[in-house]
Amino acid sequence: MSKIIKDKIRKLGGTFLANDNISKYLESKDIIEIQKNTEQAMIKLLDALVIDVENDHNTIDTAKRVAKMYIQEVFKGRYLPSPKITDFPNAKDLDQIYTIGPITVRSACSHHLVPIIGNAWIGVIPSNRIIGISKFNRLTDWIMSRPQIQEEATVQLADEIEKLIKPKALAVVIKAKHMCMSLRGVKDNSSMTTSIMRGLFKDNNSARNEFLNIIKGQDY
Repeated sequence: MSKIIKDKIRKLGGTFLANDNISKYLESKDIIEIQKNTEQAMIKLLDALVIDVENDHNTIDTAKRVAKMYIQEVFKGRYLPSPKITDFPNAKDLDQIYTIGPITVRSACSHHLVPIIGNAWIGVIPSNRIIGISKFNRLTDWIMSRPQIQEEATVQLADEIEKLIKPKALAVVIKAKHMCMSLRGVKDNSSMTTSIMRGLFKDNNSARNEFLNIIKGQDY
C-alpha cells in the first residue's frame, strides 16, 4: 500500500518528505492501511531489537499502540488536512499588535523521532482579514504534528498564517527542548529558539521590539 501511495504522489508531482502534508493524496481507507502497515513494521522493529513481543506482557500490544500514536496523534499533521479556519473582515481597521502565546509545542525530531517540547508565540498586525485566536493554536498543532526540524517548522507555520490573512506584520517565535540532545549525544538540556519576522516586524525596529517586549517573561 505504501508503494501505491508513493507512486500516486510522484505521478501527481507531489512529495512525501517527513514534514510534508500528504492529505490531498489520501482517502480515509489509505490512512487505515498506513496504520496497519506501521503496526507490522513496528513488530519487525521490536523483533530486530530482540524483544519477545509474543510473551512479554509489557510489549504484546506495543506495535499497535505505537502505530496508532504516530498516525492519529504525533504525526497527524501529515495525514489530515488543515483545520478549518474561518477568517473575518477587519471591520474596525485594527492596526495594533496582538499576540498569542505561549502555545504549547509538541513535535518529534525527524532525525531521531524523539520529542520536541516547547512553546510558540505569534504576533500579528492585521491587514484586511483576521482569524480567531484559537485558530493559531490549531494551526501550530497541525504544523508541529509531523516529523520536524524546528527551523523548517517555524517557516512552515509563518507561511501558513501569511497565506491565510496576509498581515501587515507577522512574527513567529518557537523555543523548545529537543530530546535528541537531552536523551543522547551531548545529553544537554538546553533550548533552541527560532524566529521569523515579516512585514513591519522585519522592517520596523520599533514594532519588532514592541512584540519582543510583550512576550518577554512569558516563559521566553
